[in-house]
Amino acid sequence: MPQYTVKVKWGKELFPNVEVNTDEEPMLFKAQLFALTGVQPERQKVMLKGMTLKDEDWGNIKLKDEEDMPAEPIEKPIFVEDMNEAEIATALDLPAGLTNLGNTCYLNATVQCLKTVPPLREALKNFPGGFASVGGISLPSLGPAQCITASLRNLYEAMDKGASLRPIVLVQMMHLAFPRFAEKSEHGGFQQQDANECWTELVRMLQQKLPAEANPNAGENAPKPSSIIEQYFGGTFDTELKCVETEDEEPTKGKEDFLQLSCFISNDLKYMHSGLKNKLQEQLTKMSSTLGRDAVYTKTSKISRLPAYLTIQFVRFFYKENRATNAKILKDVKFPMEFDAYDLCTPELQAKLLPMREKFKALEDKKVEEAQRMRDKKEKGQNEPEENMKTESFCFPEDLGSNNSGYYRLQAVLTHRGRSSNSGHYVAWVRQKGNSWIKCDDETVSVVSNEEILKLSGGGEWHCAYVLLYGPKILEVPIETEEGSKAE
Repeated sequence: MPQYTVKVKWGKELFPNVEVNTDEEPMLFKAQLFALTGVQPERQKVMLKGMTLKDEDWGNIKLKDEEDMPAEPIEKPIFVEDMNEAEIATALDLPAGLTNLGNTCYLNATVQCLKTVPPLREALKNFPGGFASVGGISLPSLGPAQCITASLRNLYEAMDKGASLRPIVLVQMMHLAFPRFAEKSEHGGFQQQDANECWTELVRMLQQKLPAEANPNAGENAPKPSSIIEQYFGGTFDTELKCVETEDEEPTKGKEDFLQLSCFISNDLKYMHSGLKNKLQEQLTKMSSTLGRDAVYTKTSKISRLPAYLTIQFVRFFYKENRATNAKILKDVKFPMEFDAYDLCTPELQAKLLPMREKFKALEDKKVEEAQRMRDKKEKGQNEPEENMKTESFCFPEDLGSNNSGYYRLQAVLTHRGRSSNSGHYVAWVRQKGNSWIKCDDETVSVVSNEEILKLSGGGEWHCAYVLLYGPKILEVPIETEEGSKAE
């Protein structure tokens, strides 16, 4: 097998010991270069002794070990009138879009939503692993979690440089790790997949490879998460299981961890909050050791640990046997831009949330008073000096990655348009700054309003919210001097 070890020069960087197998298509080698440089394969210009490497074959290029192969992106001047929508988005400082590689919108939307979480982005930047073949190790043998984490890191780094990208390597790694995502239709193209399944599997891969942040304030009894995912996305339920058919059986108490909450949609459900509350008390049947038979139990759950980033799935799909498909519930279920999880929590957690909640309330009261004072000053022709503000931590000191107020702010929505989970189209809607939102429809990125986000609640053929991502509501307070007055 013609396999060589070459050195790749890219700008001022040198990548030694890059393995090349000339039995394979050059695109696989270019995918390795993408992993190393962040330059998309179609934008690469790989040269050796004056010859340019093609995409489909190696041509007359002859290799030998330790050959130097300069690689650089092709950069051509482009004018606004010649730009497509994705290039215009880059010029306007909009986020990079992702090309649909054939029913891969479910993955594109997931990637765009998760990109809004700063601690996750930081953990990926610090992830040292790679998947370029080293020492004869092929890509898949490094393990799916390693390959997926490294490819997502490289993809985000490339997206930060702007322009629409083709997520070739991440799609390949997901297909290798989860063959069902690589299933093809009778027409030969990739089948549509469920975006929430993709979200769950991608997060599970990251959970295995991204360690938790160290917390110097953690005490002996503080939570000890093993990964950044558990730290910032993971919550805990306190549960109680009580038999309703006898008083002689003591309730069973326990704890359950979660990475997302489920909102089940009934005929009379109108609001997301009600759907979440309904799920916290449910009935089930199990064997009773006291009665010696199956009996009805009530399971009550309360949240004892709120994560900083709360994922909520609307359970919109159910299996229809007569059609052998996951049919969709189109019902309109309203969701808020700001969400309060206080009444979903245990009494103990509620007590811990109160100090920060009181700070939020005091700030709101202060804003009302200041608004009135500013109106009075404007009438007198006076100007109010701008205040210097600081942000307070959204975590409990001993529990990094938690939410210490119960208040959340919507930061991403993943929607589905269509009638079943294995058809239709997925789109990500992400908050950019303040109340500015961006619609990420594969490679097409555009600005949308708050009102358009609220229209995603369902009720028709338009996009329906499927997965919501809430981040912590940040408290900003004026910086005060030592004497207690505001800083000028």
